[in-house]
Amino acid sequence: MLHYVMRRLGGAVPTLFIIIAGAFFMMRLAPGGPFARERRVPPEVEANLMKAYHLDEPLWQQFLRYLNGLLHGDFGPSFKYKDFAVADLIFGGFPVSLQLGGIAIALALVIGVTLGIWAALRQNSWIDYASMSVSMVGIAVPNFVVAPILTLVIGLQLQLLPVGGWGRPSHYVLPVIALCLPQIAAIARLTRASMIEVLSSNYVRTARAKGLPARLTISRHAIRAAILPVVSYLGPAIAGIITGSVVVEQIFSIPGIGRYFVQGSLNRDYTLVMGVTVFYGALVILCNLIADLLYGVLDPKVRYD
Repeated sequence: MLHYVMRRLGGAVPTLFIIIAGAFFMMRLAPGGPFARERRVPPEVEANLMKAYHLDEPLWQQFLRYLNGLLHGDFGPSFKYKDFAVADLIFGGFPVSLQLGGIAIALALVIGVTLGIWAALRQNSWIDYASMSVSMVGIAVPNFVVAPILTLVIGLQLQLLPVGGWGRPSHYVLPVIALCLPQIAAIARLTRASMIEVLSSNYVRTARAKGLPARLTISRHAIRAAILPVVSYLGPAIAGIITGSVVVEQIFSIPGIGRYFVQGSLNRDYTLVMGVTVFYGALVILCNLIADLLYGVLDPKVRYD
């Protein structure tokens, strides 16, 4: 397995390089700049700022300088958050995003798998149709639509929960709901489809023919095989829900990575946007690797020779 892990990590290097190069040059092609404001600074001051941050150099030289910094673990200074390095902002906001995303994905996994199994065991019943209809709505309506609706109805009109801030347990409820609803829908549909296929497989039929109770057949044999597509989905889903909650964190004023990413994009804070992009890319690669390794635990037929 160690050889497999090393080979996957070696293959991740060119992937990460393509992500870095694409994000770097796309940021530079965007109109405006980190020092372009409504009230422009004097030309000599702007020239000094460009020189201080090496923005007056050719693009290829800036790119090589940035790569050299990454090799030494340096994401560079933030252009807008004075006296803060990008690494400080990322690792300061990551625990918040990790906590929020971890709760959301755990809740989505429990509810989604339960709904999917329930719908598969009662295929073509009203329970199946109702749960899959709700799941389709959850997939079709993105979280940046759900979040303002929750804020307006539950937070402002009913005044049941706060619509912003972070720290108290009540602050978790609305953003977690907004984040986990699409994931619940996707996991429920994946689990249902996989469970229906597994229930019609030969080894499940054999277990039933030998007199094994339905509860044991499902818990010992069916669920373990049906969960494999969900494990494959969880790799990018976990990374996406942790660092991709950009709009949700912005709406609920949560000091996570997503909020920094939005502010960095609006302010053309090149190094901050690049740092979050590189961190997100590395996290996606790592989560996919962990999901692939879990296959060997859940499916004995999988080998990493």
